[in-house]
Amino acid sequence: MRALVVAVAVAVLLFLIAPLFVIVPLSFSKDPFFTLPVQEYSLRWYGDFFGNARWLNAIVNSAVAAVLTTVLATTLGTLAALGISRPDFPARRLIMALLISPMIVPIVIVAVGSYLFFGQFGLTNTRTGLVLAHTALATPFVVITVTATLSTYDTNLTRAAASLGAPPLSVFFQVTLPNIAPGVASGAIFAFATSFDEVVVALFMTAAEQRTLPVQMFSGIRDQINPTIMAAATMLLALSIALFATVALLARQRGGQ
Repeated sequence: MRALVVAVAVAVLLFLIAPLFVIVPLSFSKDPFFTLPVQEYSLRWYGDFFGNARWLNAIVNSAVAAVLTTVLATTLGTLAALGISRPDFPARRLIMALLISPMIVPIVIVAVGSYLFFGQFGLTNTRTGLVLAHTALATPFVVITVTATLSTYDTNLTRAAASLGAPPLSVFFQVTLPNIAPGVASGAIFAFATSFDEVVVALFMTAAEQRTLPVQMFSGIRDQINPTIMAAATMLLALSIALFATVALLARQRGGQ
């Protein structure tokens, strides 16, 4: 029975991820068209990627927006999780539902709402507007991971530090934060991945000079199908695998504590 369950799980996993790995051999193809099986392998499209200013600018835009989003989302999400985790926090379920609503609402609605809201402040077609919109999308991931970590945190440590005369900031940075660091780091990784891979909100919020890598890929597919997109997609896939492998390691570390 156990072998059957494992076999079914592996089959479902392969069904879900196999289409993603089709792009890997295509990115190494020398042909200017998408053909399988690959007749001749080459790094031609990776050279085209790193030799094209538009692709490089898109990487820089994505990285800058993702880093800024990660900083804001991690800070706000951690603070929100600390507040929600307090036993005397009022309307906890309602506030939690509001905080995670960007994960539930269809992304197109979030994108249109962000465009209309930030447009009133002149923040559309700006990096600032993109970062703020991505922060709204990424913060729920931080709230969930940090809240889960705080559920196993021994609050007696905080009380002990406070009873010894430590001010609140010292208690947080020297006692609380080190104990919940794996959860905070996991939330930060999710926030980074959310911003770096997001395309719908970025389409609404960016101008040509702020175009991110996913937007550049979308535009390339819409305007002209070029195998360079496969090289970009393969690198995004490798980045996602690395990020989530890190999350898994952090989760194992948290479980071992």
